[in-house]
Amino acid sequence: MTDDFACSPRVAIWEVTRACDLACQHCRACAVPRPDPAELTTAEGFDLIDQLVELAPGVVVLTGGDPLKRRDLYALILAAVRRGLTVAITPSVTPLLTAEAIARLAAVGISRIALSLDGPDASTHDALRGTPGSFLATHRAIRAVRATGLPLQLNTSLTRTTVAALPAMLKHVAAIAPALWSVFFVVPVGRATAAQQLDAAECERIFHVLADWSAATGIPVKTTAAPAFRRVLAERAARAAEGRAGRRPPLPAAVTDGRGIVFVSHTGAIQPSGFLPLVAGNVRRERLATVYRRGALFAALRDDRRLEGKCGRCAFRRLCGGSRARAFATTGDPFAEDPACAYQPPP
Repeated sequence: MTDDFACSPRVAIWEVTRACDLACQHCRACAVPRPDPAELTTAEGFDLIDQLVELAPGVVVLTGGDPLKRRDLYALILAAVRRGLTVAITPSVTPLLTAEAIARLAAVGISRIALSLDGPDASTHDALRGTPGSFLATHRAIRAVRATGLPLQLNTSLTRTTVAALPAMLKHVAAIAPALWSVFFVVPVGRATAAQQLDAAECERIFHVLADWSAATGIPVKTTAAPAFRRVLAERAARAAEGRAGRRPPLPAAVTDGRGIVFVSHTGAIQPSGFLPLVAGNVRRERLATVYRRGALFAALRDDRRLEGKCGRCAFRRLCGGSRARAFATTGDPFAEDPACAYQPPP
């Protein structure tokens, strides 16, 4: 895998269905209870697995909707694992996610399970998920994942209504001690609205809170749709290294929309991410690896010289790259500066 991810992405995300029994306020997919008749068939799913093997991503993440709404889910996972793919899953916490289902996911070779937990209490979490009882059900699922021995990832969405609970959430997540905490800064796409977004100053404050928390707990944090968190970590590392001998290592390439990430929708559309709804092709007609490696959209998104505004002037553009999804949702231009970043590059 090359450093700029021109050959293979770090993450390939497959939205196996948009069917889901939750009614989340911020749902990217605008999920509905019944499967779309146009979603990829089982045979097309097996073909996509062949295409993913050709693409050779670091990990394949099965998402939705709720992946458990697909009757062929376990067969697809087993086929992917047998072909050598590393497969993780983000199931919805509904009555379908029983302890038996979680044990079966482990048995067919899932490498990690990610569960959404959006608040430290039922009132915060259940309000965002639109389903009473979801908070308690999520904690039952956490215990079931732990019983399998699989790594547990927690995904948390931050909005203007949930951010007030962040101090309590820090303690709550520390007590659970997941293998990774993925914090999503909501982008206005799908059912999410611009009013749910945090402003740049609030994002910057939270970046430092998360960095302090991760350093104190030893639990890694990654942010989704807020890559400027990497700049904060790099700045802190540079300050800590001041006075030490030797050159600083070069900054690694950003992993962001279309750069280290590719998304395949339930109907086969190939996108830079689930939050950047620009379609570059369809796996029913084109090879996924060809579109990712040679497609004009993906090539442009990997070229940080295309970035505009302060993102284009920023010394951290290779490490961060800005949220292309947020730029597009806000301005209609995927190369515009990221409005969630408070950093001002020096002239």
